[in-house]
Amino acid sequence: MNLIDTCGWIEWLTDGVLVENYAAYFDDVESLITPTSVQFELYKWVSRYSDTEAALKTVALTEQSRVIPLSTSIALLAADLSMEHQLSFADAIIYASARFHQATLVTSDKHFEGLSNVIYFRKV
Repeated sequence: MNLIDTCGWIEWLTDGVLVENYAAYFDDVESLITPTSVQFELYKWVSRYSDTEAALKTVALTEQSRVIPLSTSIALLAADLSMEHQLSFADAIIYASARFHQATLVTSDKHFEGLSNVIYFRKV
């Protein structure tokens, strides 16, 4: 199981420089989990650069994966991981969601570089 971070979704949606790194993960949508916090970030990002309709279509794409709501267990794990790794609120929730569901986090967000169960693609 894999969790693609918001930056990976953006790379894929915009045909970014790392799109090829992420493509195989999007080909296997049934193995993806998507936290509601990633949906929040994507909706906000797409709304900023496009419109509400495009943002809603993007969120609909995420719903092809298994959507993970924020639970008390994930929130508490996120708090611990935030303190341990100096992660922001959103990053901690995303990382905790992956860890809680025993998924690999796939990202190009430097904050996750070097953490366990993370596949990190460095932006060039």
